[in-house]
Amino acid sequence: MGEEKKGFLVMVDQNPLKYVETKYNECETLFKTWLAKQSLPVVAAIVTVTSALQGAAIGGLMGLTNDVSSSFSPPPPSTSLNLQTTASFQQSQAVAGGPLAQARNFAVMSGVNAGISCVLRRLRGKEDVQSSMAAGFGSGVMFSLVSGMGGPNQASNAIASGVFFALVQGGVFKVREKISKPNPEDLLYNETRGMLTSLGLGHYEKNFKRGLLTDSTLPLLTDSALQDARIPPGPRLLILDHIEREEVKKKSAFPHKW
Repeated sequence: MGEEKKGFLVMVDQNPLKYVETKYNECETLFKTWLAKQSLPVVAAIVTVTSALQGAAIGGLMGLTNDVSSSFSPPPPSTSLNLQTTASFQQSQAVAGGPLAQARNFAVMSGVNAGISCVLRRLRGKEDVQSSMAAGFGSGVMFSLVSGMGGPNQASNAIASGVFFALVQGGVFKVREKISKPNPEDLLYNETRGMLTSLGLGHYEKNFKRGLLTDSTLPLLTDSALQDARIPPGPRLLILDHIEREEVKKKSAFPHKW
């Protein structure tokens, strides 16, 4: 009883949203760790289903929005209009359907996309623009088929939709890759960043960069060098102690042979 009360008080003292976010991240990490140990069919099935559920939720919300706006839309074309006009109307209805239709469409699109990406990533050991475009093509084809966007030429329109989705997804992948590309300068501070983070001194990374104290200079660091980088005495002691311990570990792991 005392432990439960204590845990409840800790949760109340914290920001409730922060507490929920922390617990969610912990569960997500455990789930990803478990998933990484499973076979390819199991992983592909789970990723496909979870992504399909997320897509269904998004599609359902979009469908609700369309339902609200549909009362202000003009009525559908009469049967006296030509076949091309009717096909165009059917295509617009596929994107502006009700909640259930949109949930189905986006569930299929998201599930197929995530499933193909997962399988290709496992088989090829990497995620690149080719895999992204292949996943986009598959999701585009399936979206066209289940949404009824194909019209009278369903096969050709499905392929055209697949090509369009592939080009869009490939372009998005390239833009994201360019934006997330690490700064070459940051590669010089990988070990430094890890050390400072483990010591809770990550905010001093800028001091190391200003003083050009890169990873290669870590074994050479002295108190005066850290002082010149304007790092206070306490953090300097922690950093030097950490470096000394790491050097001892390296010497123990690779003893000299006489």
